[in-house]
Amino acid sequence: MIIWLIGLSGSGKSTIGSALYDALKPRHPNLVFVDGDEFRTIMGNDIGFSYEERQRNARRFSHFCRFLDKQDIHMICAVLSNYPEWQKWNRENLRQYFEVFLDVSIETVMARDAKHLYKQAREGIQRNVVGVDIPFVAPPNADLVIDNNETLNDVTPVVDRILHALPELK
Repeated sequence: MIIWLIGLSGSGKSTIGSALYDALKPRHPNLVFVDGDEFRTIMGNDIGFSYEERQRNARRFSHFCRFLDKQDIHMICAVLSNYPEWQKWNRENLRQYFEVFLDVSIETVMARDAKHLYKQAREGIQRNVVGVDIPFVAPPNADLVIDNNETLNDVTPVVDRILHALPELK
């Protein structure tokens, strides 16, 4: 199964993905967790952040997931995933694909802004920021939508909600 966590930067994808991994790993030793920033590092940070470059990275990520999926490795992916066409591709090419949209307002992620990404975008230092100068496209067919506008001090309720919604991992 590929559990695909989608949301803006600061929506809680990595924090929730890590907690979900901790909950599932004891029962599923063939489970890995990869977040978007980590994936870029693994691939050599050779792609920028323009709309086109982000789409190229999305293609890489999806194909990487298919590679592991074919080897019966489950994945939790924490990715911005701003491309409905790649979400559709995932549904058509991955055996068990479960999409979770962490729906968080731009105001909330700007207030969280742990990476100072939004601050730099507002100051003109950073360009190609999804939600600022690249529109964010909410996934049209998410299996689960979670309003995650509350603080991330305790992600247990969100993780529990995902665990209860997941189909059995095959």
